[in-house]
Order: sequence, then C-alpha cells, then structure tokens
Amino acid sequence: MKFSPLRALPLGMLLVAGCAEQPSSNETLSLTPVAYETLTGWSGAEALSVLSSLRAECRRFATLPSQTHLGGSAPTIPNGSRAGDWAGACGVLATTPDDASSAQHYLQAWFVPYRVEQDAFYSGYYEPQVFGSPTRQGAFQTPLYARPTDLVRARTTAGSWVSGRWQDGRFSPHFSRAEIDQGALAGKGLELAWLRSPEDLFFLQIQGSGRIVMPDGSVMRVGYSGRNGHPYTPIGHVLVENGDLAAHDVTMVNIRNWLAAHPDQARSILEKNANYVFFKRLEGLDATSGAPGALDIGLTPGRSIAIDRNVMPLGVPVWVETRLPDAQGQVGDWRHLVLAQDIGTDIAGPGRADLFTGWGPAAEAVAGGLRESGTMTVLLPRPPA
Repeated sequence: MKFSPLRALPLGMLLVAGCAEQPSSNETLSLTPVAYETLTGWSGAEALSVLSSLRAECRRFATLPSQTHLGGSAPTIPNGSRAGDWAGACGVLATTPDDASSAQHYLQAWFVPYRVEQDAFYSGYYEPQVFGSPTRQGAFQTPLYARPTDLVRARTTAGSWVSGRWQDGRFSPHFSRAEIDQGALAGKGLELAWLRSPEDLFFLQIQGSGRIVMPDGSVMRVGYSGRNGHPYTPIGHVLVENGDLAAHDVTMVNIRNWLAAHPDQARSILEKNANYVFFKRLEGLDATSGAPGALDIGLTPGRSIAIDRNVMPLGVPVWVETRLPDAQGQVGDWRHLVLAQDIGTDIAGPGRADLFTGWGPAAEAVAGGLRESGTMTVLLPRPPA
C-alpha cells in the first residue's frame, strides 16, 4: 500500500497540530441503516461517477485472498470488511452498463447505506505540482532525495514499527532534517531531482506525493518511500509559539508567505521539524489521475478520500454532505459520492475523512481551505448470495 504518514489534516491544521480538537481514534463507529431517499442530492449521475473506480477496486479485490482484511471490524461493519465480501457486488458490476440509470439501480441493489452517527469532519489533501530540474543548476539548489539504502523499519519491544538505521549495534533515527540540509546525504547518488526551494520540498513531503515539472516541460511523478524516524513537529506550532503567527492564521498560504518573507529564518524554522520524507519515482501513471492510494489505485480528484482503516473498510462508497471552499475561498454546500481509497495516520476516528482535491494551484487552494464538519453515509456491499 502507498500512503503518506503525514497525509492527514488540512495543511493548516497539520502545521499547527493541537489547535483544533479532533475526533478520538478509539471511538467505535456507530452505524444506522437509512434509505437512499434520505441522501440529499442522490442521483444516477452520482452513482455513475464512481463506477469506473469501483471496477478498478473489484479487479484489485479479485487478486486478494477472500479473507484479506480491508478495515473496520466485523461487529461494527455488517459486511464489506473482507475482500471476499465483495464477490456478489463485483460479479454483478462486471455486466452493469455504463449509464446513469443502470449505475443507480446497481448501487441501490447491491449496497446498503448506513449513516455514521458521529459528526463527520472533513479536510483536504492534494498532489503538489512544483518546478524542478534533473541536475543542480541556477535556481534549482534543493535536492529531492530517494530513500537511503541503510534506512530500514524495525519493530519495537512494544510491537510498533519505527524507521531508522543500525549504527554500532544500536537502532536509531536516520539523519535529521538539519543534518541532511548540512549535506549528510550529499554525493551518495540519491538525488531524484533538484527543486527551487526548501519550502517546495517541505510541502511536497507533507503531502507525500507530487508532480515535478522539468525545464523541458516533462513531468516526473514521485511518491512516498520512507521517513527518517524522527518525530514530526508542526512548524505552524513553532511560529505560533514564537509569536510570528496567531493560531487562527495558520494556513498553507500564510505559512508559505511567512517563509518567503523571512528567508534568513526559513531554514531554521523548517529544521525545527526533524522528520524527513524520502521519495521514489512513480512510473507509468495516468496523467489524468492522482498518485496511487492505499489500494494501489490512482486517486480521483473529488471522488477519493482517505479514512481511518481501523473503523472503516477500504474501497467502500461514502456519501459526503459538507461544505467545500473553491479556489477563490468561497464556501458552498458539497454533496457527492466518493470512495474510501486511501489512509493517513492522522486520519483517526469515525466520521473523519480527507478529500483528495487533485493537483495544481486550484487543488492546493481547496485542500488548504477545507476544514468542515458535515455528515457521512457509508454504502456497504451486500454479502454474496
């Protein structure tokens, strides 16, 4: 599975974690069956919008053992938490025509809607698009590093996974952000590309995947490949503690503006976050879809969400009712059908979801501004006959 461990809160919240109360990760998902008629805006067009991605999910599930756990727990999730639970719905989908009426009939026949009783909370994430160069030249002086060969994952005595390296018989975090900035990895052949600024690198690391536009117009797709094992420190929190920003002003735009306005302090502020993410090239991706999510399926802007796999299965359709800002910051009602195709470690608890908004400046603006409550209805597949 591919996911960013930092893909979690809307960027402003991630940068100043703790400034907003989040749902508890140990809450139990509470579901109530409802009728499709209760879903405001439900239509055949909405059903049709996810049919192609559902087919991709079914192809993925068909490659898995039937008992493969997709998320959630059996007492809470009536059906759909195992790959084999999808056999009936996926079998019928193979012969379902691609038109709105057929798509609506198919979903209503093979998926049961359950309202999540807990209040929903939605944030956004996106695929950054930055400029880069295959070689170090001119304005391109910030390296984008691949995973070091000595970076490994190991289990602690408590059973949790940690990242780091073995050194003199001891396991410890890999080089910190400051050490890497000072050249700890230079000359090791790990440079995938060179970016225009440390800020571009930092926000790329937060999102965990991105598109790098080269001087000749070609685009390199990159995705998360590991992290150094140091704890994540939100730089927004640092700026708030320093008195440079008020907590309510911590947004992606304001963070970027502050860093640009204080180039003499930007590096020291960024290095307060010792956590460092490494990347790998992603080959053969469809330019019209996002990077692969946790199901190894390309994410679809406005139709893919990241969820807490501990409470909800991957793959399920979800009816979202919330409010969404546009690229100009104007907020309006947003009611659409999406698919749970990704995860993030800070997406914790029932009703918590992160909407994939796409790539480019508009997607960045929407993702940075999305921080809304709402309702959530999960569509669970019926068991095979």
